[in-house]
Amino acid sequence: MAILTRAQILEAQDIPTETVAVPEWGGEVLVRGLTGTERDALEASMIDKKGKTTEVRLQNLRAKLVSMSVVDEHGNRVFSAEDVEALGKKAAVALERVFEVARRLSGLTSEDVDEITKN
Repeated sequence: MAILTRAQILEAQDIPTETVAVPEWGGEVLVRGLTGTERDALEASMIDKKGKTTEVRLQNLRAKLVSMSVVDEHGNRVFSAEDVEALGKKAAVALERVFEVARRLSGLTSEDVDEITKN
């Protein structure tokens, strides 16, 4: 295997996408994996430290990840942070379907969530 250069690494198109059928919404959405920075932001949004107390916030986690992962054909996010609450009110089965693909493409596992809640 070849040793990659800095330029090769930075130019690599390494963020996967996948089309997901969402019949409840009347069509398909394009889902992409999170970047490293986006994943860190998602994980940080799950933790609220107040002095010696740490609170884990999983509320609307599915909607947060979906809002960060659904993109248009040019790779631009379809939803903003302001859409999370509205997305959270969509059908759980549809949200879960998109969430699972976004989770997989982003390399997030249930063990990752467990790790966050432990720390």
